[in-house]
Amino acid sequence: MEDFHQHQVEQAVADALRLGAISFDAVKMLLLAKLENRPARLDLTFYPYLPAATVGATDPRAFSGSSPRGSMPATAGVSA
Repeated sequence: MEDFHQHQVEQAVADALRLGAISFDAVKMLLLAKLENRPARLDLTFYPYLPAATVGATDPRAFSGSSPRGSMPATAGVSA
């Protein structure tokens, strides 16, 4: 089991967020690459056997009515 210092993990997480590669594996790859003084290989062209992922933005309207009490007004719970 690997053991990393908190500041190393925090830096790897910040790098992953900056790159838009937000997954455990990306953070681990960035951290290990930094420790080994080498560039991280996050380019998917190096892994042609992996299926391409297409991710779209979530439409909040898709969840309207999914609340047990039905849809709530946008101002519910907000005090003026």
